[in-house]
Amino acid sequence: MGEKRKKKFTDRRDGRRLRTLSPINTLMPFMMKPKNDAVNYFMDTIDISDTDKFLREKRVNGYPGMGFLHLFIASFIRVGSQYPAFNRYVSGQRIYSRNKIECLMMIKREMKAEAEETSIKVAFEPTDTISDVYDKLNAEIEKVKNGGGDTDADEAAKMMLKMPRLILKFAVFALNLLDYFDLVPKSLLGASPFHGSAVFTDLGSIGLPAIYHHLYNFGNIPLFVSFGAKKKAYVTGKDGTVTERKLMDYTITMDERVCDGFYFSQIFRMFNSILRDPRILDVPPETVIEDVP
Repeated sequence: MGEKRKKKFTDRRDGRRLRTLSPINTLMPFMMKPKNDAVNYFMDTIDISDTDKFLREKRVNGYPGMGFLHLFIASFIRVGSQYPAFNRYVSGQRIYSRNKIECLMMIKREMKAEAEETSIKVAFEPTDTISDVYDKLNAEIEKVKNGGGDTDADEAAKMMLKMPRLILKFAVFALNLLDYFDLVPKSLLGASPFHGSAVFTDLGSIGLPAIYHHLYNFGNIPLFVSFGAKKKAYVTGKDGTVTERKLMDYTITMDERVCDGFYFSQIFRMFNSILRDPRILDVPPETVIEDVP
């Protein structure tokens, strides 16, 4: 992110190798090779009473359908602009800072149980506001729902499924090997639902609670964000008064190899602060912090 850097040896096409990390951080990907050996789970409940009002105002003021999916993605982007390790990943047992912010999600072409499901990947800038997120995300969703054709990920999956099982098994092994050395064809890398900054799942839209989702060992996605349905509860304030508030649970499944626990605590503190009071997302950040060399 930021101004374009010249690609160095051992950099990848989708990320810049971090060469100044501590020895223990650099060693972690060798000690915990698969992502699910290094997975941590985070869950929190946030008071969304004021957040809900903010989103209703946005819908009235020209952003119909703006909801918590837009909010979570915009919050993720804003935190990443200040804590760039939120957009790191591990590949080939090295740690990289991703060049783009790429958010993925599964969507249904129609809200029916039998409707086909597909994945979309949307690229964002660290300076994007919640309005920018709304425009970019909705444009991609509308393209899938109204276009009627297959996405790049669908096309790649259909092509692979034409292979006999043993050949397909070898093809996946070969893709893993190519990915290790950053040799996956650019067209496949761009279409892959297994390469990106984070996957978001809005379970609240179908009335379900948040889940702890596993990470994919294939590819390099280090984060999975899930949030559930709104609920009401009585909350005791600092002055002892009890009021009814709207709450929401969310979970983050993360690859702990990308940064240390203290850094993650700072990330979650800012993330929660924005989710509770998202007005900061109406304007771009004053500065964007670059990751370490």
